Amino acid sequence: MNNRFEFFIASRYLRAKRKQAVISIITVISIIGVAAGVMALIIALAINAGFRGTLQRNLLGATAHISVLEKEPGNGIENWRDLGQKLKTLPHVTSATPALYGQVFLAGPLLSSGAFLKGVDMTSAASTEDLRRNIRQGSLDAVQKPGLLPGLIVGSRLAQQTGLVLNQVVNVISPQGEMTPFGPRPSYFRFRVAGTFESGFYDLDNAWAFTSLAAVQKVLAVGDVVNSVEIKLDDIYTAPDVAVAAEKIAGPKLVATPWMEQNKQLLNALRMERVVTVITIGLIQLVGALNILITLIMMVMEKHRDIAILMSMGARKSQIRNIFVAQGVLIGVVGTTIGLIAGYSLSFLADRYQWIRLDEQVYSLSFVPFEPHLLDGLWVAAAAILVSFVATLYPARTAARIAPAESLRYE
Repeated sequence: MNNRFEFFIASRYLRAKRKQAVISIITVISIIGVAAGVMALIIALAINAGFRGTLQRNLLGATAHISVLEKEPGNGIENWRDLGQKLKTLPHVTSATPALYGQVFLAGPLLSSGAFLKGVDMTSAASTEDLRRNIRQGSLDAVQKPGLLPGLIVGSRLAQQTGLVLNQVVNVISPQGEMTPFGPRPSYFRFRVAGTFESGFYDLDNAWAFTSLAAVQKVLAVGDVVNSVEIKLDDIYTAPDVAVAAEKIAGPKLVATPWMEQNKQLLNALRMERVVTVITIGLIQLVGALNILITLIMMVMEKHRDIAILMSMGARKSQIRNIFVAQGVLIGVVGTTIGLIAGYSLSFLADRYQWIRLDEQVYSLSFVPFEPHLLDGLWVAAAAILVSFVATLYPARTAARIAPAESLRYE
């Protein structure tokens, strides 16, 4: 019952018309300040989560969760078949597939360009699962058609840049070359464009081409070796532990690198950006709290006589204090609610309609992705209401200290 009384008085004070209009204005500004802080923080966290989630999905959709590589450049991994079978026995490992890649030069009809040529086992569903999902033109089945030139699956932007189209013959120039009496000479290989892929990750779409493992071994002039065994997991966050176990199986000459380590700089940058965002935009919440503090102090001054009357009628000091605490918390709750609705609504619309476009060559994405999380909204709302509560403590304590006799003596 007491709480209902205190809440009733607090809500009446907030809605009442005042002689001093400035208090009402500051109250509205306080609500706007809290709402702006919550909205800005929700949007900023949605952007950070969007970049992290999109880049992570694109990276892991096109690269391995763990890559087993040579510690020092050598002749390649010769026992890759036995190694792959042993790695498959590890917990959480769903596949362990070979890969061989190197730098080559593609001579297209419009432009010639450097590229990374990667060979995978075309007979393995695990090796081609991600590539098959990203195919935009052509087919993986056309890579190894009898009687035709070996096929090449080219990144969509690399194909656009060089002018390559489906079923076109392209010259692949290998810098490995061959030794002649006059010195080393680049080797030329003819391939056929069997398809194009689009992963959504600019660096991959702009510089990579895929073909069979045997074809790349021939281009790079190596034997039956690979330079990577790529591991996929059922839980990507177990990668560090699985990598340690994989290194024990692989031996001293090989190293297992989890995806977190491969993209360490990018992930650290996004993590640091999140921390800086929370700190910077959190200052808006402090401005909102300061407005609440000023509003309540001025309200205590305006309601000096009302407080004295309530106390003389039997209201306890704790009730007077709770009235002003309730006012500040009400301001915080209203502002937080408005901020959450605005933040999540704007994030949804901005992501759905791709409001903010980006230069793919710089950011590897065509637009700013927004991924608002429910958990972020919960802790942001809790923090905003807590800050609003703290801002009420001083004016509430001041109101509770008013002496009724002194205040009413000259009334």
